Amino acid sequence: MLAGLISIDRSSAVPLPEQVYRALREAIGAGRLAAGARLPSSRALAAALGISRNSVNAAYELLVAEGIVTVRGGSVPKVSAAAGTLSEGEAPAIALRAVALSARGRAMSSDPWSRTERRRGGKLEPGTPSLDRFPADDWARTLRRVTRRLRGDVLSYGETRGLPELRRELAAYLTAERGVRATPERILVTPSTQASLTLLASSLADPGEAAWLEDPGYLGARAAFTAAGLDIVPMPVDAEGADPRRVADRRPPRLIYVTPSHQYPFGTRMSLARRAMVLEAARACGGVVLEDDYDSEFLFSGRPLAAMQGLGAEGEVIYLGTFSKSMLPGLRVAYMVVPEHLAAPLAVAQRVSGMLANVTTQAALAEFIASGRYRAHLRRVQQTCEARGRDLASALRQRLGDAADVPEPVGGVQLALRFTAAVDDLAVAAQVNAAGFSVAALSPYGIDCGLSGLVIGFAGAQEGEAQACAEAVAGAVAGAIAGPVKRHA
Repeated sequence: MLAGLISIDRSSAVPLPEQVYRALREAIGAGRLAAGARLPSSRALAAALGISRNSVNAAYELLVAEGIVTVRGGSVPKVSAAAGTLSEGEAPAIALRAVALSARGRAMSSDPWSRTERRRGGKLEPGTPSLDRFPADDWARTLRRVTRRLRGDVLSYGETRGLPELRRELAAYLTAERGVRATPERILVTPSTQASLTLLASSLADPGEAAWLEDPGYLGARAAFTAAGLDIVPMPVDAEGADPRRVADRRPPRLIYVTPSHQYPFGTRMSLARRAMVLEAARACGGVVLEDDYDSEFLFSGRPLAAMQGLGAEGEVIYLGTFSKSMLPGLRVAYMVVPEHLAAPLAVAQRVSGMLANVTTQAALAEFIASGRYRAHLRRVQQTCEARGRDLASALRQRLGDAADVPEPVGGVQLALRFTAAVDDLAVAAQVNAAGFSVAALSPYGIDCGLSGLVIGFAGAQEGEAQACAEAVAGAVAGAIAGPVKRHA
């Protein structure tokens, strides 16, 4: 009676009915039980296996539901004729076919950061905030309070564009601090800036249209636009920021992506004259400027220039922001301020694509901003980042001397240094990261600029890490240029 076909394992986490069902299904599929074969009654099989009749009945019911077994009143179960597609004794021959990614899937699955030699989780990783300064206890208390208060449709699908309380606080904050023309109705809350860019690229541009990007620039923007099938056009960057006059490919851009407050990765601020040029370039062809204001809160001296969104005409600029640098990347909350006429259709596209942010986290952020604790947190983190940034820059200059141009950080959470000699920055980054760091080679951030250097995070630097990193970089560079590195006194 089904000898050797069913083996019961009472120590398994799989329920007994499921074990019987799986064993019979496998035997039928493999042809060991042919179509029309009679199966034992539930009573007989239960006695043979030493389990309850209810367990066998439950297994038979699953097989009947799938059409694998038939049961007629007064007769024993039989293997369905539809299940017996193979001749007796023949093993099933299942042709396995590898499902290939589409062209878009290949573009989306290409990781641009992997080409920088950066290693996730290492020390001094670019883009990582001051995790040790996060107010964990205060945040936990805030989460508990807002979770108890949340009610109604916000816990379902009623506010997919963002919690109203957070959108109101963001509108007030951005208007006061960044000069953004913001109303709650124009704000969409997303899980990340990367999600915002992906949504905008697929919603505002068609495959084959041009997108101007800073060169060098943010790899996430390049990845989002490439995945959307857009043609990437480099926009050279100098000390004043992106220069639209030096764009070689003059095709009208559908999108122009810039980081004017703190250029990524160089950290320079775009001059007012350049901002006007970028706006004019978009205006001339009906394009849209995507202003990524990813870390404008971390300016170490003076006040940042007002956001481009407030300088341009209505509808010319979409403003992007995130809490990843000011709070934690793991909060998974970012936002964008969009033109009024695009708010409703983009909100639908956001819901269709599933790019929705956690409601509880949004509620906690709204309270954090309203209470003033967010601004206080920013002041503390700003002081930490400034001290750590200056320590790293000083250590790098001391160790590298004339071998690299190391800027003084004016804000942000990372710095980009440029080698003055011909150095393979990929090899240098790989050697430095072998010592436990997570620096990134600068060259992959460029499109046509041909720069060599490193991008190094400093916001999370612990005691001694800046000095250790500088020594590792100096050693790697010395080996790369086959000579000693001149050091400053």
